[in-house]
Amino acid sequence: MIGQATSADRSARVKLAALVFTGLGLLVLGGAALFYLLTPKTEPLIPKKDWASVTPSEVDLAAPELNLTDLAGNPVTLADNLGKVVLVNNWAFWCPPCRAELPELQAYYEAHRDQPLAVIGIDAGDEKVDVDYHVKLFKITYPVWLDPKQESLMAIQNFSLPNSYVIDKKGRVRLVWTGVIDLAMLERYVTPLMEE
Repeated sequence: MIGQATSADRSARVKLAALVFTGLGLLVLGGAALFYLLTPKTEPLIPKKDWASVTPSEVDLAAPELNLTDLAGNPVTLADNLGKVVLVNNWAFWCPPCRAELPELQAYYEAHRDQPLAVIGIDAGDEKVDVDYHVKLFKITYPVWLDPKQESLMAIQNFSLPNSYVIDKKGRVRLVWTGVIDLAMLERYVTPLMEE
């Protein structure tokens, strides 16, 4: 009898200890999840200094015919911007270098918004809710288009992200970038095209 009671007591203590540890583990995980969810996500995830800008390739190609939609669901096309220099940036929210260059693109857009320039961000296949979130997070005011089938990437046969291309006022692709671009590179290569 005494041996049976001791064995039952041990079994009960082991079960109680297991329940306590499981409960504490769940509390810690729940607290961590709550902390993550309640922490404001207002800072860019990758600092600009961690990425080097690349030099563009100079090309002379016909601009692709893209018919996409903007964030409001309106149909948009590159042809609507004929007569302007168009900087097209292909990006995705899950791509750290893409996020790193968003402030640079926004600064360039703000500096030249009164000139014959269109800056267009084309999201490569993400859900609209994720794109909306990142547009607000990075305070993007230039147009952002949704490209669920990645037509913009296929049109220039460049599936690396980020990538950008620049269309001149006559509708010719003149510059192509693969990788991060910064404000200095944009000023050096894109601004002269507005003066042509």
